[in-house]
Amino acid sequence: QVQLVESGGGLVQPGGSLRLSCAASGSVFSINAMGWYRQAPGKQREFVATFTSAGTTHSAASVKGRFTISRDTFKNTLYLEMNSLQPEDTALYYCNYHMAWPPKDYWGQGTQVTVSS
Repeated sequence: QVQLVESGGGLVQPGGSLRLSCAASGSVFSINAMGWYRQAPGKQREFVATFTSAGTTHSAASVKGRFTISRDTFKNTLYLEMNSLQPEDTALYYCNYHMAWPPKDYWGQGTQVTVSS
């Protein structure tokens, strides 16, 4: 089993920055990918960014150039550096751990990010 705990969310003004952290514990292996998703009120959960087992990163078009994902495999911690935040970034951000085989996803409880003036 894998447990994920997100932290770092908060209230910021447009143009501000935040860094989210996700602490993973349990049977965590770097061969499996980790990523960030978000869900705004009244909307479906959407993909934000991922850090694959090969060490490559992918991000959604909406956050390219603004968000940076990184991973410390020794500490089993995933990060999301968010810059130039806008109101549309307001959402509950979830950490994801993707087990390759058998295919299974683990999720944290989420950390709230609110961007408002």
